Amino acid sequence: MRNAVVGLFAVVSVVSLTAGIAVVAVTTPTEPRAASDGGPVSVSNGTTGQFARLHAAGVTGSNVSVGIVDPTGFDTGSRAIAGQVAETRGFGAGPVHETGEAHGTATAAVVSRTAPDASLHLARVDGIDSYREAVDWLLRENVDVIVAPVSFYGQPGDGTGPVARSATRATERGSVFIAPSGNLAQSHWSGRYTAGAVENRTVAFTNESRRNYVRGGTEIVVWLSWERDHADEEYTVELYRTNGTTSRLVARSQPYRGDSVPNERIVADVRPGDYYLVVRGPASPTETRLRLVSPTHDLQHATTRNSIVAPGTARGAVTVGAYNSRVDQLEPFSSRGPTVNGRPGVDVVAPDRQFAAAAPDGFVGSSAAVPYVGGTAALLLEADESLSPRETERLLEETASDVRSPGVDNGTGHGAVDPVRAVRTARNRTDG
Repeated sequence: MRNAVVGLFAVVSVVSLTAGIAVVAVTTPTEPRAASDGGPVSVSNGTTGQFARLHAAGVTGSNVSVGIVDPTGFDTGSRAIAGQVAETRGFGAGPVHETGEAHGTATAAVVSRTAPDASLHLARVDGIDSYREAVDWLLRENVDVIVAPVSFYGQPGDGTGPVARSATRATERGSVFIAPSGNLAQSHWSGRYTAGAVENRTVAFTNESRRNYVRGGTEIVVWLSWERDHADEEYTVELYRTNGTTSRLVARSQPYRGDSVPNERIVADVRPGDYYLVVRGPASPTETRLRLVSPTHDLQHATTRNSIVAPGTARGAVTVGAYNSRVDQLEPFSSRGPTVNGRPGVDVVAPDRQFAAAAPDGFVGSSAAVPYVGGTAALLLEADESLSPRETERLLEETASDVRSPGVDNGTGHGAVDPVRAVRTARNRTDG
């Protein structure tokens, strides 16, 4: 068994309080947090120096508005953002001020660092319904760019769920929508309920195993979802504790009523020990696609493909993966494409550790890469205010730098965002 150690990722999770939002930030506490984000970085792409060059040239996001949707709230008095906050709103049960997690404030601070003259419209949400209300509010405010560093689990992987549809509607209404790919590459499994995979109503995660191990020690959150065409079928995920000889059922998933999607989830407090998951379904194979994810734990048997989460699955959204610019490689946890209906999924990647000091406990993960791209999009819209959401996305993609093999790939999309090159290309459009 591979040790999927609890604490490998410290997660900001509001899943027990909200209607389906889970991981909104991923940090790696075993690595020291950067003391500052203004020093030199020995990488070829994505340094703070690029933004300094653009700001010195007068490109600062002036006359561009950026909306930020976050479940942890915002410290509107923070010196990092106070001068740019145009309006704030709280949707759902919670107030707009931050909960102490600092995730929303850190997101806004990165946008402020990258586009210091853009105006900020801040919306705190606590679930799917409030998220949709927040996006609608930002559209009524005619916000140019929407930054949504949130992930919703149990949603369809093809962009047809309510979370993704809200993002697609935003792009159709003229706002650039920036979303994270997610942080599930090591904690996602998908497969079909086929004759070859089913035995005694249980699913085989590999040819050899019908158990998917996790390591206990804290709250375990697990989501199981399947295709809408099979919504009338019943599937369940069970959590067992084992001592290597005997096993005991700890928790069985329950239907989630917060949306219209066929899914179930487990939220369980557990003691340290060895745990595994079993997925059960109908007596006969159905061919439906199952998706198992845990925002809190790595899975022993994980599939990186199709691990993108909503709203990153949305058509029209700019979906951003997490790229470690310090070592020039994709973060191992960054979710990969394609979407389950064959779209690339990840459009671009961006540094997620560039502004790690923006939050007290660090700021790492695909959600930390999102405001980097959101700020870049604001600069593009200042350089050429006529850009549509699709044209903005295309500019970000066409000017990105390959970081793996040439061409588009499932992990890094078109490559790492290059702010200087993107703005230069946008300016050339207007100069021509």
